[in-house]
Amino acid sequence: MKNQTTIKLCFLILFLTSYSCKPTTENDRETVLDGIVHIEPEIIYDVPEVDRWCDRLGFEGMRVNIGDCELYVEIEGYGIPMVLVNGGPGGTHHYFHPHFTRAAGFAEVIYYDQRGCGLSDYEPGDGYTIHQAADDLDNLRHALDIDQWVVVGYSYGGLLAQLYAIEFPENLAGLVLVSSALGMPVELKPTRQYDYISDEERERMQKINEMPGFTREQRIFNRYLNGDWKRQNFYRPGKERIAELARYEWIHDSEFRTGIIESMRGLDLEGAFNRFPIPTLIIEGKWDLTWNTDKPEVFRSNHPNAEMILFERSGHSPFADEPEKFFRELQRFVESLTDISEEKIAVWKEYLDEWRVEVAKRAMSLNYMLRTSGWGKKSSERISQAVTLDALTELASPVQFLRVGFAFYDVGEYQKALATFKEMENVIENISGENRDHELSTCLIWQGHMLDLLGRRQEAIKAYERVIKLGSKITMTHSQYNLTYEPVKYADERIRKPFDRLENIVHY
Repeated sequence: MKNQTTIKLCFLILFLTSYSCKPTTENDRETVLDGIVHIEPEIIYDVPEVDRWCDRLGFEGMRVNIGDCELYVEIEGYGIPMVLVNGGPGGTHHYFHPHFTRAAGFAEVIYYDQRGCGLSDYEPGDGYTIHQAADDLDNLRHALDIDQWVVVGYSYGGLLAQLYAIEFPENLAGLVLVSSALGMPVELKPTRQYDYISDEERERMQKINEMPGFTREQRIFNRYLNGDWKRQNFYRPGKERIAELARYEWIHDSEFRTGIIESMRGLDLEGAFNRFPIPTLIIEGKWDLTWNTDKPEVFRSNHPNAEMILFERSGHSPFADEPEKFFRELQRFVESLTDISEEKIAVWKEYLDEWRVEVAKRAMSLNYMLRTSGWGKKSSERISQAVTLDALTELASPVQFLRVGFAFYDVGEYQKALATFKEMENVIENISGENRDHELSTCLIWQGHMLDLLGRRQEAIKAYERVIKLGSKITMTHSQYNLTYEPVKYADERIRKPFDRLENIVHY
């Protein structure tokens, strides 16, 4: 085992050395901030063949029985056990390769695919849920005969890691949250994922989405080549890296994401970590466009005892963008860990009992229901049945008005949707802030949409003209309708052509 690890480390050093010998330096690499528009001259049907990193690094994967299914697992290195929890939901362990081989010198690194993903069993059991995934993770720990381990949660995996910490704190030696999902129904500034994608790239990606008979691999590969890489990468990846992503890093059971996302709908971890005794390291990329600039501090506020490090030249994957710094900080954190007393964990568990009572109280309010609802069809049906126009006075923010308006729109109650967007306008008129004109533009656009659907064309045109007068150029995305627009340009299009109903493509 030791010789195999040495071989893998040597291979990685050779890889990194050969990479660094290329004429392009880090400062010369294209980044998302450069604003370069690249459109491939043709659609590519043949995704390049590329070996798995697991094979290139010489890993011998194994299948581990956790009770009612088997999970695919790889292990390398020596030291404190450290399990890597991938994101998605629906991703695989592969995107941790080859980066985390750097950690094999100070930890026993454990890679695994979650149930229903990658090379693990597609066995839903009682149904895919995030709580099932947390149980699976601890069953894996038990099957590997590990007392305590460091849990490293990345993206959605960070949310799963937080839930695991709440349910199995005594089995944690440390918690690392990398570009983690929040797990709190809080309102953040709009995502920046589409801020650096040009109109030409959006048009090409839309064409790719509509290609008949395209496989998942073909769609991912072509979208990334034509600008989609900018949503979650700081540095532009090469074609080989994109092929790895397309072939190996987004593989899951067709029912997996629906089950997991539905189970996350009411999850509220706000306040859970106020007295958390487990050492925690939070790592964020400054240019993680999944969220906006307010996300790191909002997330940090829910982990008051944690250490947070902001990586200045990283997107969603700091371990790939700034590997030397990332693994230096990870090693420092891991080597600083000490035993946690059972008494401290017992005290925190008592606090959790109080916290659960508070969460139950919060769950009774309309605002809470909206904050924990998804943006898909099922959520729209629930909201439209629960909310009356008289209850609009209970709404606390423009985002909540937008959610209720979309719910009425989804179920075809356009008059109620119009009334909701009108009330949203009244609320926005009485607030100030840098996003005010943008929020008002979005509100007016959807008023225009409802007026078009109600056959009140001249009133719709007046709403669109008001949008043009406001002049907001902040891009808005409604992913549930596969709709992205710059308000002024979009309003001009709607003046020339009435809005035609778009269906909500999200299930939950």
